[in-house]
Amino acid sequence: LPFSAAANLRPGAEQKVVFITARVHPGETPSSFVCQGIIDFLVSHHPIAKVLRDHLVFKIAPMLNPDGVYLGNYRCSLMGFDLNRHWANPSPWAHPTLHGVKELIIDMYNNPKINLEFYIDIHAHSTMMNGFMYGNIFEDEERFQRQAVFPKLLCQNAEDFSYSSTSFNRDAVKAGTGRRFLGGLLNDTSYCYTLEVSFYSYIVGGTASAVPYTEEAYMKLGRNVARTFLDYYRLNSLVEGPLAPTPKTR
Repeated sequence: LPFSAAANLRPGAEQKVVFITARVHPGETPSSFVCQGIIDFLVSHHPIAKVLRDHLVFKIAPMLNPDGVYLGNYRCSLMGFDLNRHWANPSPWAHPTLHGVKELIIDMYNNPKINLEFYIDIHAHSTMMNGFMYGNIFEDEERFQRQAVFPKLLCQNAEDFSYSSTSFNRDAVKAGTGRRFLGGLLNDTSYCYTLEVSFYSYIVGGTASAVPYTEEAYMKLGRNVARTFLDYYRLNSLVEGPLAPTPKTR
C-alpha cells in the first residue's frame, strides 16, 4: 500500500516514522504480548500517548508469519522458510509478508517527506533472561554511540530491560535478519534493533531472584518501549497535566 500522509500529526509536522514488526517466528508468543502493549498504549487516552501521536508516525506489522502461527509452527512459515533469514531478497510468492513490508519500508525511505528513524523487530528468547536488544556495528564511532541511546533510555524506564545483555554485532548467521539487512540499507539517521524478551523470567537490578513473566508483564514492557520515545525525542515538556499511571491492558 502507498504511504499516505499521517492524519494524526500536527499540521506541518515532520513525518518521523517508527516501524515495528513482531512474530516473524511463530513460536515466540511473548513478542505478540509486547507488541500488544505498544499498540494499546499508543491508542490510549494517556497524555504521553497523545504527545507521541502528535509528533510521530507508528507503523506496526504485529504478525509477520500468520500462516506459521496458524499451523502451530515454532520457527518457519507454511512453506518451511525461516522468514527472518530472507530479508535481503524476499519472494512475493514464497515470503509475501516480508516482501510487502520491505517494499513499504523502501518506499518510505525513498520519500523525501518522510524520515524513517526506527525499525524494531520484536522476538522472544529461549535461553536469556530479561528484555534486551541486538543492534548493529558501524565503522562510524559516533553513529555507533548514537545507536546505544535508545536501549539506555529503555533500561531506565523498564525494570525488566537489561542494557548489560544488549549487544551490537554483525554475526554472519544473522545477515538475513530484518535488523541486519535494514541496518545496512537505511542511512545513518535510522536505527534498527531486534528487541528480545525472555520466555521465562527477568531479574530486577540489585536482586538475585527471578520474576516469572506474565502476559501483563510482557505488555508492560511494550508500554515502556512506547514511553521511551518521549524521552528520546525530548517531548516530556509537552505532556499536559499530572502523569497518570500507565493504563493497564486487559
